[in-house]
Amino acid sequence: MKLPIFIVDAFTAKAFRGNPAAVCLLENKLDEDVRQSIAKEMNLSETAFIQKLQPTDNFAHSSHFGLRWFTPASEIPLCGHATLASAAVLFHKINNVNSTLTFVTLSGELRATRAEDGVVMDFPLYPAHPQDFHEVEALIKTAIGDTLVQDVRYSPDIRGLLVRLSDSYDRSFLENLKVNTSNLLQVENTGKVKGLILTLKGEPGGETHAFDFYSRYFAPWYGVAEDPVTGSAHTVLSSYWSQQLGKKEMRAFQCSCRGGELKLSLCSDGRVDIRGDAAVVVEGTLSV
Repeated sequence: MKLPIFIVDAFTAKAFRGNPAAVCLLENKLDEDVRQSIAKEMNLSETAFIQKLQPTDNFAHSSHFGLRWFTPASEIPLCGHATLASAAVLFHKINNVNSTLTFVTLSGELRATRAEDGVVMDFPLYPAHPQDFHEVEALIKTAIGDTLVQDVRYSPDIRGLLVRLSDSYDRSFLENLKVNTSNLLQVENTGKVKGLILTLKGEPGGETHAFDFYSRYFAPWYGVAEDPVTGSAHTVLSSYWSQQLGKKEMRAFQCSCRGGELKLSLCSDGRVDIRGDAAVVVEGTLSV
């Protein structure tokens, strides 16, 4: 069996930045163990599988598709950058004629709309609840040592622990912070936490673009030590920072070594629009 496959750098307009995802187009059903093997072979944080919902569907003309995401270790319920990558492939490589695509996923229906400056994704907005620091102190100390922490929240929707660093730190501190992920699975093995979000309040623009907040994301529980740019984490970050800053429109930057920009708009229906660009860097055929 031969399958069309692409590698797309998401949340960036330039190749070799942002977050790379593999995107595979499926004409027919594919066993889950084969999907997992493909994701392991691609060895990226996520591999997305776009599948036709009906035999008569067409990748260039249909507007509804199934979408699933696999890390090298397991399937995940929500992924932003691989959704952006999937939409970019359909819009720019398959030349899909629709302005909006709907993906049927484990997190419900997600819409992706073509825009002049990339793709706008309609995602759920997840709250982050106050978390007793002492209950997660061992996890936080293992990850970042004695780094000063200003706030700790927890999102059950993505099983993510949000750790806000002290406002006394700046972007360069977060970028250069050494995070120990190798021991996190031993410290937290209950299944409650599947991702660690470190975040920091933004700074005035000065000579660079102004960002409302910064973040980094770690998910060794899914086999991803650090994810370069994480759309799903921003379903929680958007909710948190909107409350903290009193803003509905925000610009965010994820401070991984590759880096990526996201534009966020909270909607009246309780969801969030996540806008980003993407660059297709590889297209080819996968032999299974």
